[in-house]
Amino acid sequence: MIALLGIMVHNADAVEKVNGLLHDFRGSVLGRMGLPLKEQGVNVISVVLNADSGEINALAGKLGGVSGVRAKALYGGV
Repeated sequence: MIALLGIMVHNADAVEKVNGLLHDFRGSVLGRMGLPLKEQGVNVISVVLNADSGEINALAGKLGGVSGVRAKALYGGV
C-alpha cells in the first residue's frame, strides 16, 4: 500500500528522535522531503511509504508519541 505521511515538528529537540524513527522504517520509505520553516517555528516533512497499513500506523503512532510532533497518514487506494 502506498501512503503519504505528513509530519510537523514543532519542537527542535524532537528532530533527532523523528529522524531515528524514519531510519528504523527506512525499508518502507520510497522518498522524503523536509522543509525547515524557521520563521514559523516548524519543520514539515513529507514521506512516501510503501508498506502495509499496520506498519504505516505504527510509524505514525510512534511519531505522534514524540513531544512536539504531529503525524498523519493519507492512504492511496485503488
